[in-house]
Amino acid sequence: MTGTSLAVPARQLLDALHPLTGAPTDFDPILDRVGDAHVVLIGEASHGTHEFYRIRAAITKRLITERGFSAVAVEGDWPDVYRINRYVRAMSLDTDAEEGLGDFGRFPRWMWRNADVLDFVGWLRAHNDALPDGAPRIGMYGLDLYAMHRSMAVVLDYLRQVDPEAAERARARYACFDHFGEDPQEYGYAASRGLAPSCESDVVAQLLELQRAAGEYARRDGRLAPDALFFAEQSARLVRNAEQYYRSMFSSRVSSWNLRDMHMAETLDALRGHLSAPGTNARVVVWAHNSHLGDARATEMGQGGELNLGQLSRQRYGNDAVLVGFSTYEGTVTAAHNWDEPPQRMRVRPALPDSYERLFHETGVGNFSIILGTSSADEVLRAPRLQRAIGVIYRPRTERLSHYFHTVLPDQFDAVLHYDNTRAVEPLERTAQWERGELPDTYPSAL
Repeated sequence: MTGTSLAVPARQLLDALHPLTGAPTDFDPILDRVGDAHVVLIGEASHGTHEFYRIRAAITKRLITERGFSAVAVEGDWPDVYRINRYVRAMSLDTDAEEGLGDFGRFPRWMWRNADVLDFVGWLRAHNDALPDGAPRIGMYGLDLYAMHRSMAVVLDYLRQVDPEAAERARARYACFDHFGEDPQEYGYAASRGLAPSCESDVVAQLLELQRAAGEYARRDGRLAPDALFFAEQSARLVRNAEQYYRSMFSSRVSSWNLRDMHMAETLDALRGHLSAPGTNARVVVWAHNSHLGDARATEMGQGGELNLGQLSRQRYGNDAVLVGFSTYEGTVTAAHNWDEPPQRMRVRPALPDSYERLFHETGVGNFSIILGTSSADEVLRAPRLQRAIGVIYRPRTERLSHYFHTVLPDQFDAVLHYDNTRAVEPLERTAQWERGELPDTYPSAL
């Protein structure tokens, strides 16, 4: 397809596109846009696409080796990812990267237990092992708040080692949740409906006590891992925020979404503070879905009252935060039809008309990056269009309602990488159902 035969909007983009050919210099425009920024947030348009994971890891490797980034923070549960952190920093008994991924046991396991994450974790361990003695090791940390009960266990385990009396007080406070089993949603439903007392005061008191005693504990726990106190304090913070999140789930979707992303932002802030040496600011790469990392103020979600980590990062860090998104036109994806169902390899339908994905496809370039904000294409891209978002659930038959929202791309991201045809990420647990795939030839067109 020649430039002169393209529709006008697609033709006007051509000069701003940087083709992605597999060359070592493919991501130079992205690194140039990053410049001296200390926080780079790299998204994904689905939780199950190989190219998003692989390319995000490739950019992150360059940020670590060329720009001095010291940590990767991901949309994963705090204690689960902390096991990876211990493995890549040679602080655990895990013998290989797959064992390091062993705590990802709940749905959706494939989001982190997949071949691309396995490769990156293996690379990160090898990179750390090759560093000189005494040089700080690159860590990996979780930003999410779902693992409430496991985080309580972390707090109790730490306190039993440094302050057994405080551990008993913490156990008594966390016993507030004992009537609800291991499912925090049962607690959230009962507390939000007035069927059970709230545990809010208990979890707040526990976090405050741990924070007040932090200086004393830091002097006591020399026999523990250097960041054991930080791990415990962040776990207590997670319990406090998760308690509020699960109560909000049954009253307002916007409120629960906002609480989750505010927790991610709070965790990112705490992590940067923990990793920063005196007089420095730690550089951190963040991995999460586009819907968390693209500035919500540029989307119809934001117009509905939602905020997200990308927005909060821009508000907190200004130009020190760079937001990078991904998109695809068609291909396959690993996802489930419904929550807690087995993953399947599904066909991603060609993008809808009036979407950014369709516009990018119509350029005929295939795979490319585009830098936004100062681009000659900004005027074309500033007209609101649809954007596709596939999480761990994909419902092709209701795709317009389930997976698209309007956005203004140059306000949402600083850069976007588009891969026209993508394939499903490979779970480490590959079932016969996934291998067979669910690849029907057609879908209803009246959506």
